[in-house]
Amino acid sequence: MDDPKNNALFNNPLLPAGLTEFTPLPADAAVNARHQGEVDLLPSKRRRTRVALRSVPADRLLRSIDPIAPGLPDVLGEPDTDLINALNEVVLRQASDLHVAVGAPPTIRRDGELGAGGISPAWSCEKMSLAIRSILTRAQQVTFDRDHELDFAYTLHAADSNETETSRFRVNVHQQRGAVGAVFRLIPSKIKDLKALGIPQSVAAFSALPRGLVLVTGPTGSGKSTTLAALVDLVNSTRADHIVTVEDPIEFLHAHKKSLVTQREVGHDTASFASALKHVLRQDPDVILIGELRDLETIQVALTAAETGHLVFATLHTQSAAQTIDRIIDVFPPHQQNQVRSQLAQTLQGVVCQTLVKWANGSGRVVATEVLVTTPAIANLIREGKTHQIESMMQTGRERGMHTMDRHLAELVKTGQITRKAALAKAHDADGLDLLVHRTDPDAGGGAFAFPGTNAGYTAGCSTGADAGYDPGRDAEYNAGFSRAGI
Repeated sequence: MDDPKNNALFNNPLLPAGLTEFTPLPADAAVNARHQGEVDLLPSKRRRTRVALRSVPADRLLRSIDPIAPGLPDVLGEPDTDLINALNEVVLRQASDLHVAVGAPPTIRRDGELGAGGISPAWSCEKMSLAIRSILTRAQQVTFDRDHELDFAYTLHAADSNETETSRFRVNVHQQRGAVGAVFRLIPSKIKDLKALGIPQSVAAFSALPRGLVLVTGPTGSGKSTTLAALVDLVNSTRADHIVTVEDPIEFLHAHKKSLVTQREVGHDTASFASALKHVLRQDPDVILIGELRDLETIQVALTAAETGHLVFATLHTQSAAQTIDRIIDVFPPHQQNQVRSQLAQTLQGVVCQTLVKWANGSGRVVATEVLVTTPAIANLIREGKTHQIESMMQTGRERGMHTMDRHLAELVKTGQITRKAALAKAHDADGLDLLVHRTDPDAGGGAFAFPGTNAGYTAGCSTGADAGYDPGRDAEYNAGFSRAGI
């Protein structure tokens, strides 16, 4: 191998300006640099400024995979300052997304709403291309030029020597009308537990299951990845297991705790979800997380893994428990659907559907959930193709930790946390929601619904200021921690 400090290797006009020496990191350090942000690439000009780190696999730090310029390191020049400033604003404003498009100023999504926010003037086509390409590795540039689509994770690191804080983004770069565009979604820097997120305690029970399939579903930006990360962290903290995740890209980083955690990123560590899942059962897993059930092959492997004694977590973009079951079955051709119903009846342990609703005070968002816990009666409904009866079964399954989305929305309206208008926008049955809002619940003493299996953390996470558990800072936590889309 060439001496990595041999300056002759870098006497090449294709090298970024100012790069005269390249010192490789040890493999472990290189991996940490990729995911945790241990190397600063830009000087700091203000205390809160963050600098960008590239998502570079360890083996690619020592060689270029650019076929045009072999021998060059897979790290380019400095990231675009305007782009870094815009990403900083996302972090500082506790927003969820940054949109950059030609002819428009960088636009931030906060509390579910888009607004330019005066970050900078509109970007030209040339500015956009230079800014986005400044944060891509050579391998990523080759992929984007070929596919016109690219998903990856990107890290900003606080440049202040006294500050070790990092911020990670899930990035989609795409082409539109012949120009480059991108969307950056902020990933929370810390994994919050289910209690802090306001998720019912009945959901936490899924982490203790020895086997089966658990699905977390909801529309884009509803917090599915955040809830899954909390579930995996609970397993990691309480069980001595091998957890394998397959994600595109890796969002939350899990340290080894009581469990051993293997995180595989599509495009870096494996060619595709299907490829990773073909081999996952040979990696001695106890728990498997699948970033998204995207196609028949992925769903088939997930069902097989759950059927063969593994606990499988996954996400879908569905908005109710019954719809989730139907979606899985409908992916398969008609002649296989009876078999799939039987598999689901045997393996499905639960479904958590969630959405985010604006607080009544207009600041931040609160999570509303629907929880299905599979009982023998529900398993029979799945097997017999009677999914339309599942909702009524959930309405009578409160002692098992179940509730419907409309029931939870009604609870939030009755306690003043959200408005009736906001609840109606998310309700499955508007007339049914009004009945629930105006009905006195005998189990709750004439007041709010008392969901079984919930705890003080759920109340605190969803409460108004009148409740003892209310944390005024939690609005920001919901916005920053519960605005993540499914991978």
